[in-house]
Amino acid sequence: MDLSSLKPAAGSTHREKRIGRGQGSGKGGTSTRGHKGAKSRSGYKSKIGFEGGQMPLQRRVPKFGFKNVNRVEYKAINVGMLQALAERDNLTVIDRDVLIQAGLMSKNDLLKVLGDGALTTKLEVKADAFSTKAVAAIEAVGGTVVKL
Repeated sequence: MDLSSLKPAAGSTHREKRIGRGQGSGKGGTSTRGHKGAKSRSGYKSKIGFEGGQMPLQRRVPKFGFKNVNRVEYKAINVGMLQALAERDNLTVIDRDVLIQAGLMSKNDLLKVLGDGALTTKLEVKADAFSTKAVAAIEAVGGTVVKL
């Protein structure tokens, strides 16, 4: 057996249906397009989503939800993460540059510090926003909060 002797399996291939080649073919006349109507004419093109005059699906399904264009998205980082970062790198000041260097945020993100986790090190934290619990946790150990 070699590549030159390969053939498709018996019955797996079919001859192309040749339409519009006279009445003797059985597919002459209307060429399987039926009688009259837009689909029988040349140049017919249906619109995407057109369902023959029935109300299309995208108009039947109800719309819901709301997207606030004025929403401000923050990258949230907990004080527990700040504690781990301060211990690992021996830091006293934590700002955007430190967090970007650590790979915790990108340069276009706004930073919000949240109060989850324990803080034991006195830190100066600079961020765009703070939760009240985070401010309380930072100031409880003698740290300072700087809002950018």
